[in-house]
Amino acid sequence: MSGTRRRPPGSTDVARLAGVSQKTVSRVMNGEPYVSDEIRERVLAAARELGYRRNTAARALNLGRFHRIGVVSLGSALYGPATQLIELERRARAIGYAFSVVHTLEGDEGGVARAMESLLEQGVDGIVLSDPIDGGQEPRIDPGVPVLSLGPLPGPSGPDVIVHRPSNEDAGREATEHLLGLGHPTVWHVAGPERWWASRDRVRGWRAALAAAGAPEPPLLAGDWTPASGYAAGRALAANPDVTAVFVANDDMAIGVLHALAEAGRAVPGEMSVVGMDDIPAAAYLAPPLTTVRQDFAASAAQGLARLVDRIEGRQDAPAPDVPTTRLVTRRSTRPYRP
Repeated sequence: MSGTRRRPPGSTDVARLAGVSQKTVSRVMNGEPYVSDEIRERVLAAARELGYRRNTAARALNLGRFHRIGVVSLGSALYGPATQLIELERRARAIGYAFSVVHTLEGDEGGVARAMESLLEQGVDGIVLSDPIDGGQEPRIDPGVPVLSLGPLPGPSGPDVIVHRPSNEDAGREATEHLLGLGHPTVWHVAGPERWWASRDRVRGWRAALAAAGAPEPPLLAGDWTPASGYAAGRALAANPDVTAVFVANDDMAIGVLHALAEAGRAVPGEMSVVGMDDIPAAAYLAPPLTTVRQDFAASAAQGLARLVDRIEGRQDAPAPDVPTTRLVTRRSTRPYRP
């Protein structure tokens, strides 16, 4: 009959199309371990083809979980935070978790706490703070679910708070050591905003490398991650004939630094060597192509999220993989020092 409604596809239909057992489908949809990537992708592809949707409400009642991860993200179009957010979502969906995001604004007092409350009202099993900054006030909230902070977290603490710190300090050290290794007597630094934990870590890495080499520490120049702030810092650097090497805390500011140096007639790398950080897509196509520290946002997101999901599902934290998440990419904006 034309009025008969076709039943929605079920897990048995997915199992039949994927050529696996219904139990395997359940394991994939529940994000359980011990399912190969090939089988997991086959099941998810079959589910997409059939238009299969899990009954999330019923599942939450049965398991006491929503199978959803919430993310508090600082509303930013910067390459690092935006790329990390994409990787978090991709990784969460790959292991069968839905993904909800609430954006906050820098300087919004209490914004993190409100964002966490919003996610808890939606129903989440865990929360990620994807780019925490020092807001000057601790978020006064007991979320009652595991929390992963991708950086220092001065707010909630306890056994269900996981701090997973990306390798910003290592990256700052690596960039500075590269320039010192080229024979430069010291390295200047254009830092990001002081409230950002990532910026503070990069400053620490820069200082540690200078101290280890016995090199003098020049005055710090502060930026705000934008090319305009890099340009302002670059003009100050260009006016100082003693400056021969600069580590810039992100590639966007390095673009501004390069422009200011070119405008002032300070050749790169002839007179000055410049290293950025992040390896944005444009970095290889600047004039000159930019030497930079590439961050593996995918690896960092996967490591942190694995720890959060293990905590949600009552397993011991996944051991941190012995895989570096930063790598120096050498291009033509640096060369050995020539007095």
